[in-house]
Amino acid sequence: MRPAKLDELIGQEHLTGPNGVIRRAIQMGSIPSMIFWGPPGVGKTTLANIIAHEVKKPFYTLSAINAGVKDVRDVIEKAKHSQRSILFIDEIHRFNKSQQDALLGAVEKGTITLIGATTENPSFEVNNALLSRCQVYTLRALTEDKLLELVHQALTRDEEIRTRNVEIREHQALLNISGGDGRKLLNLVELITDAVPGDIVITDELVMDLAQKHIAIYDKNGEAHYDIISAFIKSIRGSDPNAALYYLARMVEGGEDVKFIARRLVILSSEDIGNANPTALILATNTFQAVNIIGYPEARIILAQCVVYLASSPKSNASYMGIGKALQVVAETGDLPVPLQIRNAPTRLMKNMDYGKGYQYAHDFENNFVSMEFLPDKIKGTKFYEPGNNPREEELRKYLRNLWKDKYRY
Repeated sequence: MRPAKLDELIGQEHLTGPNGVIRRAIQMGSIPSMIFWGPPGVGKTTLANIIAHEVKKPFYTLSAINAGVKDVRDVIEKAKHSQRSILFIDEIHRFNKSQQDALLGAVEKGTITLIGATTENPSFEVNNALLSRCQVYTLRALTEDKLLELVHQALTRDEEIRTRNVEIREHQALLNISGGDGRKLLNLVELITDAVPGDIVITDELVMDLAQKHIAIYDKNGEAHYDIISAFIKSIRGSDPNAALYYLARMVEGGEDVKFIARRLVILSSEDIGNANPTALILATNTFQAVNIIGYPEARIILAQCVVYLASSPKSNASYMGIGKALQVVAETGDLPVPLQIRNAPTRLMKNMDYGKGYQYAHDFENNFVSMEFLPDKIKGTKFYEPGNNPREEELRKYLRNLWKDKYRY
């Protein structure tokens, strides 16, 4: 079902539509080195294949899971004898620094056009030197309509399936289990059509029953770690150290990238624990640094210590909710003017325009506090941060209530 032409690709119209940057690059015959960043099963590998097919360039592919520096150099050597070859590296975030450095010269000289695919933020996982030589394009999760279009395409184009009468009476389970992953969705359709002889009526009950019995089949391309990491995070958020250790063991046993696990612990320590226990972020950050130095197998012990601590910590999402509210207000109100009294006034002209006039320096007042409004006039008095219901944040609430009075009363 993998499309060979740009017009056959489902989704990613912002890149491949009539004015999409990738369509224009193909039409011009000038393909830059690029990195595709997006969730699994949205078409990163497919798009790389389409580009190579459309521009008719030699195409090499490596997986960062099992390729090393020697494999990279072998491809570069072959590319020297052909015309601007395209090298596609799946899961490029798994390449270490030396592996990424091996690509630099060839990309810079134009020996190869690099296309990397990653589910991780390339700003954190790709060396700055290599990143600066690539365009980064974000691939979006497939919408429900696009996923159903993908299923319909499979049912009508697959040579074997189209000879059978397949009715989709219910589709919610298909969408829920696949989690927006097109590859996983097609594997699930394949599982159903292989398991049920003759005509098929697809219902949510049928899908759930088959999926639970054959989870390894429809997950055969390795996307299960996204389900495991979800269970892992939810177990820690739910303060269950036992379940959290179990899912950690599943990931360690499966060879999951140690940085992938540690990075999510850093995020969780702020998103789900926050100021209920500020030490959580410190420990998670130190864990991330430590496992990068130690590596497997000993890194499992460091991860386990951090996981137990985070799972056993009091929880608060107050900071997470606060920035969410603030972002929503920014989206609704735009760039509101900063009050004059707290504007920077580095020049005489700005001072003459009353920039900084009336500003009161907090340290000149008792308890290093002065009651003045810092928000723009249109949203003055707005409260974004609501302390959580835990001992540490109750102390913060008391402190803020003492300063700001009614704003921080229950």
